Amino acid sequence: MYPETEPFQVGKLKVSDIHTLHYEVSGKKDGAPGGPGGGVHSSDRGFFNPEKYKIVLFDQRGSGKSTPSACLEENTTWDLVKDIEKLRELLKIEKWHVFGGSWGSTLSLAYSQSHPDRVKSLVLRGIFTLRKSELNFFYQEGASHLFPEAWDEYVAPIPEAERKDMVLAYHAQLNSADEETRLKAAKAWAKWEMWTSKLLVDPAHIAHADDDAFANAFARIENHYFVNEGFMREGQLLERQEIDKIRHIPTIVVQGRYDVVCPATTAYALKKVFPELTLNIVPDAGHSSREPGIARLLVEATDSFADL
Repeated sequence: MYPETEPFQVGKLKVSDIHTLHYEVSGKKDGAPGGPGGGVHSSDRGFFNPEKYKIVLFDQRGSGKSTPSACLEENTTWDLVKDIEKLRELLKIEKWHVFGGSWGSTLSLAYSQSHPDRVKSLVLRGIFTLRKSELNFFYQEGASHLFPEAWDEYVAPIPEAERKDMVLAYHAQLNSADEETRLKAAKAWAKWEMWTSKLLVDPAHIAHADDDAFANAFARIENHYFVNEGFMREGQLLERQEIDKIRHIPTIVVQGRYDVVCPATTAYALKKVFPELTLNIVPDAGHSSREPGIARLLVEATDSFADL
């Protein structure tokens, strides 16, 4: 990864009566614009060559430094797609490179299928399309067989009688009127994903789930989208009519072989309907973008598109 550079522009963009987005721009002022969405970290800048890219990072509604934190009102996939367009227009960018992993890959596909004329390239990691089978594998039965001790902690806040639909059961607790109930559920939800995100379990990653503000926003927003099926049709992002809109966009996918959060079957399903893309399976990686094999290929991908 490239060394982190400090942003030369940090701003707030009011996107609705309720929500204000945090964004930052770093790298080369007249470089090729691109970057991820969702809750970002300063180290995300390291996926882009700062001498070639104008790096745009933003926190989606309710996440990171965007306000109000963890707010679910007026918070849908299509609100986020509109926000990305508002940010592009604010920064006077004609076309940009779009980069996202996990939920970021979902949002990248939704945005590019809505605005294919604004996308120069796609670099995606850990493909997630919000199909019921994907959610069931991670939150109901599947990953549970690989991380049984972590699964026990994940199900603990949910009464046994309510465990037939864990996402729905968590929805009730994450939206409880009782703050202690909400926070306990949020930390357990976040901890499950932190436990399972890397090929080798990382205690420091797990400890991140103990951060009240992070866990509350992370869990509430994720669960909100999952309960509402991403505010889209089942399998919509993989439909041929949707893929046809982006078939012309140069696309590279990086996928960990042992990713249990967003298993490789979804990346493979995308490759089958979108054979024009380049799919790289990393043999010794899980889900995290910070795993060495994944990080290396993501940087190689952005390097290859920098002069487009």
